[in-house]
Amino acid sequence: MKRVLITGVAGFTGRYIAQACKARDYEVHGLSHLPVPTGVAGADAVHICDLLDAERLSALVAQADATHVIHLAAISFVGNGDAEAMYRTNVVGTRNLLEAVARSERHPVAVVVASSANVYGNATAGSIDESAPLAPANDYAVSKVAVEYLARLYANRLPIVVTRPFNYTGVGQSTQFLLPKIVAHAKRRADEIELGNLDVERDFSDVRTVAEAYARLLDTPAAIGATFNICSGRAHSLETVLGIVRRLSGQALPARVNPAFVRTNEVLRLQGDPTKLEAAIGALPRIELASTLQWMLDNPA
Repeated sequence: MKRVLITGVAGFTGRYIAQACKARDYEVHGLSHLPVPTGVAGADAVHICDLLDAERLSALVAQADATHVIHLAAISFVGNGDAEAMYRTNVVGTRNLLEAVARSERHPVAVVVASSANVYGNATAGSIDESAPLAPANDYAVSKVAVEYLARLYANRLPIVVTRPFNYTGVGQSTQFLLPKIVAHAKRRADEIELGNLDVERDFSDVRTVAEAYARLLDTPAAIGATFNICSGRAHSLETVLGIVRRLSGQALPARVNPAFVRTNEVLRLQGDPTKLEAAIGALPRIELASTLQWMLDNPA
């Protein structure tokens, strides 16, 4: 039987990836930093563990005896104010996991490690492919570059695949992230919304498409040793997103720039090239941003 261990299974992304794996006949085991309700995301088992607790982590990896691993667990909010916690969780936590998997009796078929498109920094030359130079512009991105180098250190011991997801969203994402924040304001008919730089452009995907990409990568032997962007190949400005939400919701939702929300190290434009990914796993579902936003507006979550 195929058995996948997903770190961060109770998070926004983890729940959707767990569902996608279940649909492909995986038995799903998850690791979560905090207790979660039984049956979260349809997982067959969820184990509570801090990635910084190397001893317990090793025991749980052995217990799960997974044929495949997806490592998602991280502090993923770029604006997180605790840099030390971010580096410890993202870097030391990743090393602990890779070491535990490498030392386990089970040799996995694939270990998918999540990095981030933030590693590209302010690259502006059209669509960014995987050959673009790494130019991290904030602590989160630096931590993810370190994660990628850790993955290289373990490449001779583990069948590693690295992903660089660009922005994505969907039902259940925290309102500390941009699109859920805008949708939440529209839902409650707010008089206005305070935002940061309105000129930023991002490549937004639907979380369900992202989950499908991860599930397919598990079953793609040719992906081992490679790095893949996960993206739509199209960028939307924040102004465009606001316009879509206003049209779909019927709300005026005036936007006001709050200087406190404007980051000095803001990545201004991120647009990815999905060519390499789709050559490996096939064409992914194309869900238009407006459809994703409508799904979010219609859902009470």
